[in-house]
Amino acid sequence: MPDLRQLFDRSAGAARTAGYWSTRTARLMIGVPDYETYVAHRRANHPGQPIMTYAEFFRERQQARYAVGNGRFRGCC
Repeated sequence: MPDLRQLFDRSAGAARTAGYWSTRTARLMIGVPDYETYVAHRRANHPGQPIMTYAEFFRERQQARYAVGNGRFRGCC
């Protein structure tokens, strides 16, 4: 029989992982971008180039999603 502490540690780890993925999925479903993924991508694929702050990144993503072009709303739907 597994030790109770090991069982608790595994359960806590699984709960953290489930929480992380649930939060990330919910944010992507409603259009909130994942800044951590952006930073990792920039560091891996574009070294030496500047990385936007979270505020700049969020603003840029919101503009891209809800931009108004030629007087017309160009939203998600």
